Amino acid sequence: MKKIAVILSGCGVLDGSEIHESVLTLLALDRVQAQTICTAPAIAQQQVVNHLTRQALPAETRNALVEAARIARGKIVPLAELKADHIDGVILPGGFGAAQTLCDFAVNAAAYTVHPEVSRFLLAAHQAGKPLGFICIAPAIAARLFGPEKLEFTIGTDAPTATALEAAGGRHIACAVHNIVVDRRLKIVTTPAYMLANRITEAEAGINKLVAAVLDLA
Repeated sequence: MKKIAVILSGCGVLDGSEIHESVLTLLALDRVQAQTICTAPAIAQQQVVNHLTRQALPAETRNALVEAARIARGKIVPLAELKADHIDGVILPGGFGAAQTLCDFAVNAAAYTVHPEVSRFLLAAHQAGKPLGFICIAPAIAARLFGPEKLEFTIGTDAPTATALEAAGGRHIACAVHNIVVDRRLKIVTTPAYMLANRITEAEAGINKLVAAVLDLA
């Protein structure tokens, strides 16, 4: 039974993990009886957004781990406590939390960095030969960490975003919503999901393929 870490960043597309992408990932893993370890860094979200009005709530703070526990039904571990040798692969759903909290691409554009705790874990997993999957905007994290290794990745067909992410040295490949890009040399898989999807079944198709590819590489 393969053991896959799913790194979350909160709960909700506008300030945390995209819930559809997260649940579809967990469902695809469960269908093949893979063991899932949900995890998140115990850090403050970069912002909090009212998902009804889509307005930021600057006076409110939330913890990414506490909020992500909603998606994991409470069964979640702090990322700081998880080691690369505990798992066989890693998948990161998208959502603005991936681009604001796990990294700050949405805030600092080309000058963005990956949160040190996230960077530590992903680099350790990569160095141990564990496959990594990145969904939606989460490939921004992969582009920063593995661009210098000439990563091939996708966020779909958004040319300005792709160009900004290629600045780290990777190569963006345009990709349809139902498909994936697999960098077999680096064992990294990416899919556009809600960067392109207009309905949940469109996101599901690519996520199912990504999960299968990650498990195949594990």
